[in-house]
Amino acid sequence: MKEMSLQSSNMRPAPPSKMKPLFTIVIVCLMVLGSGLQIQFSFAELTSGLPNMRDLLVQLVPPNWAYFAEITSSIMETIRMAVVGTTFGGAIAFPLSMLAARNVFHKSWVTVPARFVLNLIRTLPELLLAALFVAIFGIGPIPGVFALMLFSLGVISKLFYESVESIDPGPMETMTAVGANKIKWLMFGVVPQVMSAFMSFFLYAFEINIRAAAVLGLVGAGGIGLYYEQTLGFFEYGKVSSIIIYTLIVVLFIEYLSTRIREKLT
Repeated sequence: MKEMSLQSSNMRPAPPSKMKPLFTIVIVCLMVLGSGLQIQFSFAELTSGLPNMRDLLVQLVPPNWAYFAEITSSIMETIRMAVVGTTFGGAIAFPLSMLAARNVFHKSWVTVPARFVLNLIRTLPELLLAALFVAIFGIGPIPGVFALMLFSLGVISKLFYESVESIDPGPMETMTAVGANKIKWLMFGVVPQVMSAFMSFFLYAFEINIRAAAVLGLVGAGGIGLYYEQTLGFFEYGKVSSIIIYTLIVVLFIEYLSTRIREKLT
């Protein structure tokens, strides 16, 4: 019995090393320090700039409340851009995510090109996309819609195909065993398991696009960003704070609605 207890004690897993968390912290600190040195980050410059930040905040108060009436139409245009761009992006992301999921299409010649296209889209920031589309279509909301569409496509597809790859394979195996074709396999084995997750990702992208659409006007892509450019250019900080407050109210309201909808879906 004594020998058996000794053997069982030897078979117990060794406790984790106490040096591992310390080593991780040291590595992270060295990475942060090295990155700061490379970009010439300085606490002295940060401290010297704080008074300028205080002066800017003073100029933002009080807001120009009368300016709300003038920017309401532009705020509504921003919301419409986000609605259309997110809807089109989500519609394209759904089939592309299926092509990128390795448990749906097992051939690398299908999944690798799909993931490459999605990675390429995510590489381009929305401001750059908006600037490119402004050069193509001219100033207005259309470039903003296309920029938000591609941005939504990249965000939703990444989250969605990872969700598809984590679903229960049981229903698909059962359908395969009874001879279901690929379309039925997708419609009745995959889609029911991921539809709520897809809607959650769609609403999340819509929240992000409301914020993104607010600044696309800086490059001429329509929306409230055009007013940001005008008011900042003329140092009309009271109007700038009015735009910020109005945008904040809209963002909080939409975030509240999307949160409630996601709670209903889960």
